[in-house]
Amino acid sequence: MTTISTSTVPTNAECRSLLADGRTLTITASRRPRANRADVKCTVPNAPAIAEHMQQVVRLARHTEVRLDTRDQVVLSMDITPATGERDWELAAVLADRMVRGLYPSARTSAQGSSDAWHLGRVAGTVTTAETLQITHLGALSGHADPSAAVSTVRTWFPLHSGGINDALGWLEVSVFPLEAPAGTEEDSIAAPGLDLAAQQEIRQTLAAARHFDGKGLHRWRSVVRFGQPRFQGSSYQLALVMADRLARGREFVPRGRIIATGCSSAWHAGRVETVEGREPKLDLIFNQVNNGDRVLLPRDWQEHLPPGFAAGLRQKGASLACIDRIGMI
Repeated sequence: MTTISTSTVPTNAECRSLLADGRTLTITASRRPRANRADVKCTVPNAPAIAEHMQQVVRLARHTEVRLDTRDQVVLSMDITPATGERDWELAAVLADRMVRGLYPSARTSAQGSSDAWHLGRVAGTVTTAETLQITHLGALSGHADPSAAVSTVRTWFPLHSGGINDALGWLEVSVFPLEAPAGTEEDSIAAPGLDLAAQQEIRQTLAAARHFDGKGLHRWRSVVRFGQPRFQGSSYQLALVMADRLARGREFVPRGRIIATGCSSAWHAGRVETVEGREPKLDLIFNQVNNGDRVLLPRDWQEHLPPGFAAGLRQKGASLACIDRIGMI
């Protein structure tokens, strides 16, 4: 891999995009020492929702980069505001972010394209410099193969709230991509776009601690965590999160159906699984929504309090059950 000299890395970079109304939007990226600030900051005139979306796009698009360098903060801004729902500027934001970090040549560039799978490096778009390049994935920018083949993604399910008639099983998804060199800080390598800062921090701390228990899990992966429903209650999703991460990294056997799990821990670094609130309504919810081939994981503390016939009923539905107090022993 070609190493770009720091002397050639620009402090500022621009990429343009044509809006639907014919105006030309310029996205400017600037780079400065991070100094404990967020890795990416975005501003859009009078449109905080678009700025938040741009931040999510850029963070997700970084997932298939083989190197992780968090020394700098990148600030991106738009000179005009696109219409709500317009997304063809997304590729321009991704390119501006790469230009200012020295990962793509800084030249007069325009781009059109968007994606619902930036974390896989997939995009349908065009990049125009001296000539026009049609791309379907970000690897094509440097003549490489589609990077999505190297992304391992696993989805698990958990009760969104505290169980009961109005609750549902929500999904979370962990995608991991191998790093070329060890990450300096494990938590910096984990992104959870779309969640509030407290939830993001809890997710990073949970995964970093659970990987510490692995012995071989730290400093090796870029990770993206996505939730089907970003509004959930409490920390009972943690066991589902840890299991999705372990499955994505090849640390567990893949079940025939879904992993449905609830549990948390104050000591993931020791592999410990602890109880969560709402046992009875959550058990009812899981029992009613389980399908053939599903694997249900519950805290060991619940084993003596399962309703009569619960385990037998799951088996009759073709599902399996384990009540655990440790990960890695499932």
